[in-house]
Amino acid sequence: MRSPRPFLDELAAGAGMLAFAVILLEFVLSGRFRTVSRKIGMDATMRFHQLVARTAVVLAFIHPFLYRIQLNPIYPKGRTGQFSLTTDFASIGTGILAWLLLPVFVALAISRNHSAYSYETWRLTHGIGALLIAGFVFHHTMSAGRYSDDPVLAVVWIVLFAIALLSLIYIYLIEPLRQKKRPWRVRSVSPVALKTWELTLEPDGHEGLAYEAGQFVWLNVGNNSFSAHENPFSISSAPALGRHLQFTIKELGDFTKTIGNIKPGTQAFIDGPHGNLRLSGRIEPGIALIAGGIGVAPLLGILRELHATGDKRPTTLIYANRVEDQIVHREELSVLAHEHGTKIVHVLSDPPMSSASEFKIGDIAAGETWVGETGLVDTDLLKRLFAAPETKNWLFMLCGPSQMMENVEVALIDMGVAPRQILSERFTYD
Repeated sequence: MRSPRPFLDELAAGAGMLAFAVILLEFVLSGRFRTVSRKIGMDATMRFHQLVARTAVVLAFIHPFLYRIQLNPIYPKGRTGQFSLTTDFASIGTGILAWLLLPVFVALAISRNHSAYSYETWRLTHGIGALLIAGFVFHHTMSAGRYSDDPVLAVVWIVLFAIALLSLIYIYLIEPLRQKKRPWRVRSVSPVALKTWELTLEPDGHEGLAYEAGQFVWLNVGNNSFSAHENPFSISSAPALGRHLQFTIKELGDFTKTIGNIKPGTQAFIDGPHGNLRLSGRIEPGIALIAGGIGVAPLLGILRELHATGDKRPTTLIYANRVEDQIVHREELSVLAHEHGTKIVHVLSDPPMSSASEFKIGDIAAGETWVGETGLVDTDLLKRLFAAPETKNWLFMLCGPSQMMENVEVALIDMGVAPRQILSERFTYD
C-alpha cells in the first residue's frame, strides 16, 4: 500500500497522466480514420483534435510545477519493493524532452499555413514528431512515476501506446499497400478558369471508388503509394455520371503549381472518401450552396449529382470570387441553371471596370458588363436571397475561406436557420 502524500503531488501526477492519455488520443483524431470522422464530421474531428492538443500542452506544462520541492526527499517504495519515484536522469530525461518538444510541436502545427515548408514536409515531420513525443512520454511514464509499478495501469499505457503506434502503421504502411492494389490513371488535365484546372482520373483495373458527391480524398499523383506527397482535394464529379473522378484544383502552391504539367496516363493514388459535406439522409425541401473561390469544387459535384439524379428540389448557388476570370465552369453553370433550374448568383469583390478578360472558355469572355452581385457574401445579400419564410427550412452547404464560412454561419443562424441545417467543409484550421 502506498503512503499518502500531499494533494498537489497527486494533482501533478494526475495532470501528467491525463496529458499522456490526451496525446495518445490525438493519433486516432488525425482525420484519416473514417470510422471516427464519419460519426461526428470532419470539421468537428479536426477542431476537437486541435482543442485536445492544446489541452495536452497545458496539462504537460503544469505537471512538473505542481510537485513540492524537497531538498532531501524520502522516496516511497512501490509494490515490488523498488523505489517508485526517482531523480535518475535516464528516467526523467525523456519526460523533460517531451515537455520541451510538445509546445513547439503544437505551435508549428498552428502556424502551418504561414510556414515556408511544403504540406508534404510538414505532414511527415508532424507524424515523426508526434511519435517521438509519445515515445518519450511512454518511457517517462513507465519508469519515473509513482504509479509506474502498478500492473493494471502499465497494461493500460501499453495498450493505448500500441493503438497510437498501430494508427501510424495503418496510415503509413497498410493504407499505401491497399492503394497500390487500386491505382488510378490521369485521363486529362484541362484549364477551367484563371490558374484553375480540372484533373480527371479513371480507375486502373478496378471498379473505382464508392463515394458521395461533396466528399474529398487525399490525392497522390505521379508518386508511389508510400510517398508523403499527397494533398486533400474535394471531388467535383458526380457519382451518377460514371466511375471517373474529377478534381477542380487552383494553383496555390506546392503540388498545385505544377498541375498543368501533368500528362495523361500518369499514375495516381487516392485515400478516401472522407468528409460529411453530403446529401445522404437530408430531406430538407430546398438546398442552398454557398461557395467562396475554389470552395466551389465539392458544391459543383453536388450540383452535378442533383442534375444527374433528377432531384427536383429548388436549389440556389451563391458563388463568390475576387475577379470574373476566376469563375469555374461558367458555361456549365449556365446549363445547370437552364436545365436543372438552379439559381446561380455570382458575387465579385473586385468587379471588372473595363476591357477584356485574361481568360476565356468557349464563347464566354469576362471583362464585359458585369450584371452579378458585388462585394462580399454578407447578411444583406443572404436576407435578400432567402427572404421567403420557407427557405429557413432549407439545407445550407458551405465551402470556402474559413472567415467567409464563419461569417455566413453566423448570419444564417441570426436569420433563424437551425445549426443542424448548416453543413460546412474546412481544409484550414487555426
